[in-house]
Amino acid sequence: MKVLFSCVPGKGHYNPLLPLARAFVRRGDRVAFLTARSMAPDVSIEGFEHLPAGASTDEMFAEAARRSGVDQVAGAVPGAVAEFFAGARLDLGGDAALDLARQWQPDLIVNEMFDLVGVLVATGLTAPLATVSLGPATPPEFLDAIAANAAPRFVARGYEPPIGLPAGRWVLETCPDGLSASRTPTKAERLTLRPEAHRDSAGAAPALPAPVPGRPRVLITLGSQFAASEVVVKLLDDLTGGSEPLDVEFVATILPGADVAGVRHRSEHVTVVPFQPLSRLLTGVTAALIHGGAGTTLGCLAEGVPLVVWPQGLDQPVQAVAVHAAGAGIGLPPGPVSAPVLREAVRQVVTDPAYADAAGRIRREIEAMSAPERVAADLAEALAAS
Repeated sequence: MKVLFSCVPGKGHYNPLLPLARAFVRRGDRVAFLTARSMAPDVSIEGFEHLPAGASTDEMFAEAARRSGVDQVAGAVPGAVAEFFAGARLDLGGDAALDLARQWQPDLIVNEMFDLVGVLVATGLTAPLATVSLGPATPPEFLDAIAANAAPRFVARGYEPPIGLPAGRWVLETCPDGLSASRTPTKAERLTLRPEAHRDSAGAAPALPAPVPGRPRVLITLGSQFAASEVVVKLLDDLTGGSEPLDVEFVATILPGADVAGVRHRSEHVTVVPFQPLSRLLTGVTAALIHGGAGTTLGCLAEGVPLVVWPQGLDQPVQAVAVHAAGAGIGLPPGPVSAPVLREAVRQVVTDPAYADAAGRIRREIEAMSAPERVAADLAEALAAS
């Protein structure tokens, strides 16, 4: 069977698809990724085929900002988000994606919730589509705006536009019930898909030594978009300062490709490491301060790690609210937060066992969800029977 995965060209959209893509490969299926050329290093290291089409994330951000006049990285509003995921993405790569997919002729297309190219290709090829959710339910005003922005682009190509999102035959739900008070309405068949902390395909060993006895370890990661060195240094200074410093060990990541040697900090209880798979960083971690990307949020909770979620933009406030409501951590408001507020949030999550208990409950829910191998087999069986 030929399975074509399609995603927005960013690690936060690509990585959550990897467990299922790897499961199809282990079945002996042929797997390709339809995404921008900028994702070639990520795709090639996994050994997947790559159908390169469309603009990079940076190019899409620039084009969407030019059209909408809004920097949606700093603050998400429905119209600007729709211009990014639908307008700019389809205009800058939709036709090329259709051409490549027609040549490849997939039996099944798998996309992620914000990927409209996969919806376009599935419609154009009349191919079955399964959509992987990313975290808790996205507010309907965002999904409605994305679908509305995409509609004229489908019509211009002679296709019926999606009535709403998700638009496929199946929704592969990665968010456990304990983290989502509601589900995005859809007529699609729902299957659960167990999320996991992103790991190398070879399952690399942990990159860090064991934590110092008696000193809790707190991971700081702002993902692949927001962890500029100067931002991380300021955050570390805020967390390690004050009249009552936190008695913890911090491990912090920076942007992909950035040099850790250039990151200066004032505390001996800080280790700064290069950007790397989340699974390498969670061993021995008591809590994590994160940006609220869906993959990072679910990856930490899959290991039972309680969180401080400080949203940096995009849809990250959704994760902050969900984690806070579930009791699995503290959700901070987006935007500037004072050093005392940051320190107190970390202190509470590290010292109050209720947060770890709630994160543990969510971990057990995640463990009960369907493994990628089961989902791959179920989809293959459904296609064979249709």
